[in-house]
Amino acid sequence: MTDPETPSDLHDAAAPRKPGGALRTGWTTGACATAATKAALTALLTGEFPDPVSIRLPGGQEPAFALAQEALSKDKASAGIIKDAGDDPDVTHGATVIATVRRLAEGSGIRFLAGDGVGTVTKPGLPLAVGEPAINPVPRSMMTAEVEALAVLHSIAPDIEITISIPGGEELAQKTWNPRLGIVGGLSVLGTTGVVHPFSCAAWIHSIHRGIDVARAMGLTHVLGATGSTSERTAQAIYGLPTEALLDMGDFAGGLLKYLRQHPVPRLTIAGGFAKMSKLAQGALDLHSSRSQIDNIFMETLICSDLLTKDLRTEIRSANTALEILERTRGAGLDIATPVAERARQTALAVLRGADIVVDVVVTDRAGAILARAS
Repeated sequence: MTDPETPSDLHDAAAPRKPGGALRTGWTTGACATAATKAALTALLTGEFPDPVSIRLPGGQEPAFALAQEALSKDKASAGIIKDAGDDPDVTHGATVIATVRRLAEGSGIRFLAGDGVGTVTKPGLPLAVGEPAINPVPRSMMTAEVEALAVLHSIAPDIEITISIPGGEELAQKTWNPRLGIVGGLSVLGTTGVVHPFSCAAWIHSIHRGIDVARAMGLTHVLGATGSTSERTAQAIYGLPTEALLDMGDFAGGLLKYLRQHPVPRLTIAGGFAKMSKLAQGALDLHSSRSQIDNIFMETLICSDLLTKDLRTEIRSANTALEILERTRGAGLDIATPVAERARQTALAVLRGADIVVDVVVTDRAGAILARAS
């Protein structure tokens, strides 16, 4: 799995277009924090900052990072690294990740603190306890390994306080899922491999999973997966759901449903625009325009053949978009949205494979008006 570094802007807008040519990989905030920690602790112990500083990633790679800032005093040291996310549209690209270290009393062990721009966990369900700084387990493990190696090299006990800061992180975090996940005050320090792979679907799916974990830990019995903010607002208003129940499904219906199959919540509502729900009705689980398309022949089968005139059949088959099919059928006085909702629900139930989950589907137009519901 690649690293969950790419946030959603929580809008219905299309995802950023991939640039042409080969795409550059980048480094996670966890990798940057680890390199900054190694540089700062080295300076605290030797008086000199290694620049560039190299670290070893979980996959065995050994990238080198240039320092953007450094500060050294008698009892603490700081080093900062500017994050390079490669060609991924990562909200933290260009942010400065700063590690400040100081020695603790013998027996204290390694302690992590959230500095400026790094969030704190306030809700259960995440892989960190409530009250902990939002520095994920793998980055903690990477930093711990570097600290312990330096401690052995310099014959000291690994009793070190590590404070990670990302200036401007609190503002950047508003463009991520952190507020919904109950991470307040800033960004998370993330990464499972240390590497950011451009336009990774795994990033989004990881965040969906964490949203489900939080909802379950809070005892919620009804969650909502929507393709975008317009349909999300409509469905949230219908059911009166709290923010914690909103799962940023986006195009990844499969990622949502497969995780819920193993980690069920009593009730699931799926909401989306007509085109996205038509793809789900067809059986597609990735609803992005580059990975699934509307099947006009399938759409034709949703209308009773006795009601289809020759001209309408031709119009459906030749339509360029789902919206055109919707307009043509509505113009003929026919309801295609309801069978779309019903078939989308059948797709969801098939993926859930008998999991004890009640499923509702809400189909909206672009303005958020309800076109159909199935339950």
